[in-house]
Amino acid sequence: MNQFSYRCPKCGNTQAEVDEIRTTGGRFSKIFDVQNKKFMAISCTRCRYTEFYKGTTSTLGNLLDFFTS
Repeated sequence: MNQFSYRCPKCGNTQAEVDEIRTTGGRFSKIFDVQNKKFMAISCTRCRYTEFYKGTTSTLGNLLDFFTS
């Protein structure tokens, strides 16, 4: 994982946890439960303030998600 500099905008803490979440995006992806939107969640370890950053998904990843759900 890449190292990054972090400072919480709410409490000033410099430690964070990074997670990835996936969500559905439109009508058809909701019907077929394809999670085609990807976000990185960065959460302060002290106050739990969380920011989301949009990521990119691949077509192959979307197809695998479709066939494994």
